[in-house]
Amino acid sequence: MSLVQNFYLVRIGACILAATLVIVCVPLAALAQTSADASTTRSSSDRGVTIKVTLKSLGSIDNRWEFIVVLDTHSADISDDLAQSARLTTNDGCTLKPLGWAATAADGHHREGVLAFDKPAPLPSAIELRIKRKGESVPRLFRWNL
Repeated sequence: MSLVQNFYLVRIGACILAATLVIVCVPLAALAQTSADASTTRSSSDRGVTIKVTLKSLGSIDNRWEFIVVLDTHSADISDDLAQSARLTTNDGCTLKPLGWAATAADGHHREGVLAFDKPAPLPSAIELRIKRKGESVPRLFRWNL
């Protein structure tokens, strides 16, 4: 094999290696960005009540999506029944009612619980949790890109 042929074989090998790295690394970087965005806590404060929502799990073994919801206040009622007042909307227009809301008692200034939904199908690229509180004219919105 001549020196010129070896040179071209080395260049072709380098191009194949570079293309392979791009094909493998770009989706991994996108996945890392999705995971970081999906796990971020969202917060909303209005009328003396702060609501923080964290996406707890996506696609657990029982195909439920769970959100940790924390309500904090110094003066307002936080006895909300999120099983009745929350909805999950996907970017393709699907709206889901909660499967359940398991929360601590509604006394005091802090309330925390888990809000569960069926896993939507097909899987969306973005979701929005809407919580409508009594006495508030518009729902609180919490969005994630998946």
